[in-house]
Amino acid sequence: MKIVPENIKNILILRNDRFGEFLLNIPAFRALRQTFINAKIIIVVDPSVKELAENIPYLDEVIVWGGDIHTMKEKFGLFMRLVKKRVDLAVMLNPSREFNILSWLLGIPVRAGYNRKCGFLLTHKIEDKKYLGERHEREYNLELAAAIGAKTREKELFLEVSDLLLEKVSDAYNLKGDGRLIALHPWTSDTVKEWGVENFRFLAERLIKELALTVVLVGGEKERESSRSAFPGFDKNFINLTGKTSLLESAAVLKRCILLVSCDSGPVHLASCVNTPVLALFRNDLPGKTAKRWGPLSSGSEVIEKSPLASLTADEVFLRIRRMLKR
Repeated sequence: MKIVPENIKNILILRNDRFGEFLLNIPAFRALRQTFINAKIIIVVDPSVKELAENIPYLDEVIVWGGDIHTMKEKFGLFMRLVKKRVDLAVMLNPSREFNILSWLLGIPVRAGYNRKCGFLLTHKIEDKKYLGERHEREYNLELAAAIGAKTREKELFLEVSDLLLEKVSDAYNLKGDGRLIALHPWTSDTVKEWGVENFRFLAERLIKELALTVVLVGGEKERESSRSAFPGFDKNFINLTGKTSLLESAAVLKRCILLVSCDSGPVHLASCVNTPVLALFRNDLPGKTAKRWGPLSSGSEVIEKSPLASLTADEVFLRIRRMLKR
């Protein structure tokens, strides 16, 4: 089926997983925006990502729909809501049996996605080879957009963070030390990818004492309690923002920092969206989960890979940070 971009009036995008994966689709969103210039772009996202999605300039409308199990009443409600949108083209950027079926039932003329989970219902599909980890996740997302003719030369990540929000966050959390703030994020969604909170604690001590930096600890609500016990006695030049900021506020925090040190996690990509350099700590023995697929994209970023990650010492990370800061 030939797609005429000028004739596409309404586009539906599905990307309702975690915020790190969501952010790596921004170049694909841009490609769709630049290709289908007459279209309204509607995106379906997880509730936790709503605030971020509303601040991406390529998207026109945000619908919240988590990846959990939904009742038939909820599904019917979404169906009726989408019927009114008169969607011409649907793109399932993360494979979903539910949305493959839904887009078919809605009679959407162009249905693009991966050849998985009832992929036979799609009109445009590609094989899902992400598990091989041969390319960056951003490139995989752009590949699917290209399957329906959407391309862009601008591949950088970008998230709108206003000067007003930046000032508000800086005032609220006393982030005034220009050039002296460094962010640490010790946690990951999968514990096998963690370096260890105790290593981050030793690292924080050296950054404060030897480099006179102010350490900003960032993380989600789930890590709030553990952050208090993991960093006892930290007071001067230490700001614990774990569980205190929304994702968009976290982006503003990271924009105020000169560097983020983190394992493979969402904040790596959030930092990339505001062009804050990242020192990312990755295992290199997990197929499909290495830095080649999930590494940071902001300029000046670096990666340390080890297997096992526990063999990486705080001294090695400290020396790499010091070298990065001297550039």
